[in-house]
Amino acid sequence: MEDKQIVALYCNREEQAIEKTAEKYGKYCFSIADNILHNAEDSEECVNDTWMKAWTTIPPTIPTYLRVFLGKITRNLSFDKYRASHSAKRGGGEVPLILDELEEVLMGNGSVEVEYERKELVESINTFLYSLSEKDSNIFVRRYFFAETTEEIAKRYDLKESNVRVILSRIRKKLQTHLIEEELV
Repeated sequence: MEDKQIVALYCNREEQAIEKTAEKYGKYCFSIADNILHNAEDSEECVNDTWMKAWTTIPPTIPTYLRVFLGKITRNLSFDKYRASHSAKRGGGEVPLILDELEEVLMGNGSVEVEYERKELVESINTFLYSLSEKDSNIFVRRYFFAETTEEIAKRYDLKESNVRVILSRIRKKLQTHLIEEELV
């Protein structure tokens, strides 16, 4: 079923929308959640919460790209669940590492809490990603959006893991320079 048809089911408040969404995007959303949570039960819960969030959000929001829309919901719910379950201590998994890697880039002198500033930051990061080679952009997104390990990325692109870490480090430095030039950090 096409995404537009699925979105139309949501708009018409037809429960079949959730079933069709789960059929088409269940594995995709589960892989995002599981990369972050590394727990099948928690990941499945986040995926189910994704369907519920989509149900309550569509309408009024009409996503242009349903896959991206659902992936973002799943990712945010998974990070929320991760933070809730690890609030007392920071575990040794990938999520703290990912957040630490990006924190040094995104945490500048200013605050990014205002919605307008957040939108500017998102637009600036998107512009930056489009300026990279397709491979570098994909490596960055796989690491910081899909929370893939450097080992998984290395296998996917037939690289050494140390090479992936160097690529990511260089991209973070370029991103930081870009954001400073844009006066966003």
